[in-house]
Order: sequence, then structure tokens, then C-alpha cells
Amino acid sequence: MDQINSPAALPKVIFFGNGPLADATLAVLRKHTNIIFHARTKDDLTEVARLKHENPDALGILASFGVLIKPDLLQLFEPEGILNLHPSLLPQYRGASPIESAILAGDTDFSYSIMKLAQAMDAGPIYHQETFTNLPLDKASIYQTLAKNGATWLVNHLSEVRQLQPTSQDDTKATYTAKLDKSLSDLRPADYSAAEILHQIIAYQNFPKPKYEFFGKKCIILKAHLVDATAIVCDPSIINSVASPLMIKCQDRNFVAVDELQPEGKKPMSAKAFMNGYGKAH
Repeated sequence: MDQINSPAALPKVIFFGNGPLADATLAVLRKHTNIIFHARTKDDLTEVARLKHENPDALGILASFGVLIKPDLLQLFEPEGILNLHPSLLPQYRGASPIESAILAGDTDFSYSIMKLAQAMDAGPIYHQETFTNLPLDKASIYQTLAKNGATWLVNHLSEVRQLQPTSQDDTKATYTAKLDKSLSDLRPADYSAAEILHQIIAYQNFPKPKYEFFGKKCIILKAHLVDATAIVCDPSIINSVASPLMIKCQDRNFVAVDELQPEGKKPMSAKAFMNGYGKAH
């Protein structure tokens, strides 16, 4: 829990959130609102209720909180409700891992939705949505882009949000995502195409961390790229120009080339440095 002092003239906000989406959202909100409280855990909700009673004009903003908020607390924030910045084009990708699920699906467009929090998971009516096309396929960058733009929209519309009418979602078009867990960490290239393995490497950065074993050493793969097997057959010299020393052959016989990795208990290093240190011993 923390209490944060901001200029009294700014709109008061009670913020709910944890993780990279919350951090990036909060970075924008701090500059333009008075964050009177940041709720991080279930235990913080008692303080949220107390502060809301003391500050009835305070708005609630949520980004990746992961805690169920009960109806009595939601009611305190009526009529506009708690504003939830969700990183998907709802009703698609409801749930705990929308960005990761979109990356795994091979999406090239990424979206955020500003919705009114409801008891049903990510099912509340929508105030605003925005989509970004052809973003760099980098998980951290996608989080930053969606959070920054979503938070900016919130800042620009807080003064009028009580007059806005959100639009109901079409539940028949809803898709759902699952919470990531450590069982996903070990890559299985024999079961997936090279593109699918690359998407797993990108989606699992930070958590659950994509891992693969080279020369008996389990490593976290930090950066990688695709290599078309057809191109290698046509021109074997391509190995020296576009590929890394570490190649993972996948189900479709194409390759994922590892650019940067981190052996267990060691610092991150390039594939070349890894080969110089570990490959020569085999």
C-alpha cells in the first residue's frame, strides 16, 4: 500500500494494478492526476472503500489487478464505475493473458479497451477502444504502447467520463485466455512450427521464461529470429550471414535462430559468446 501526494487541483484517482501494464499506465497517470491510493492486493480493498467514502469525487482506474472486486465496492464508484484498461479488443481475449495470447495466435494488430468493470470477467460495457497495426513483435514494447495510449485517453476524458455512455459487449463473440504458468516454460520444437516457437519465445519473456537446453545447459532464450530452411538449402552460406550459431530445428523443418540467451545461474550473453564458452567443450 502507498499514499501518494499530488497537487490538489488534479483529478483524484484510486488506482488498482500490478505488473507491466499497471506500471506503464501509472507512469502516465501520475503526471496528470492525483493518485490518492494505489491498491495492489486484496487486503488493500478495505482502504479503498474508506478513501472512496472520504473522497466521493475520486475515480477508480484499474489495469491488470488480478483480484475480484465485489459488488458493494463496485457500487461505490457508480455511475461511471471503475475504469478498466484491458489490453485487447474486447470481447476478444478476455482474461489474464490477452497480449501473450495475441502474440501466440500470430496477431500483428494489438488493441486496448477502456471498459466499466463488471462482476463477470472483462465483460463490462466499453467506453473506448483503439487498435495499433503492425507493432514490433516485442512484448515489452506492446505493453508500453497499449498502456501509454490507453492511459492518455483516460487522462483526456476523465472530466467528461460521467457523461459518457458505454456500449455493451457482444458476449457471443467473446474469447478467453488462460493464466500463464511455469509448465509452459520448456520449449518443444518437435511439436510446433518455427513460427509458433518464435511466438512462444516472444510471449513468454519475463514470465514464464522460454527455456531450451544446449550442450546440457538449460538456458532462457531472450531473443531469436526465424530462418527459412528452404533458403539454407538453396544457399548454405546463408548460415554465416543471417543465422546465429545456435539453431533450433522445428516440426516444419524450419529453424529458430537464437540471438541472445541466459544460461541458468549466469548473465545474459550472445549466441556467439555462448558457443565460445560452452560449444567448444563439446
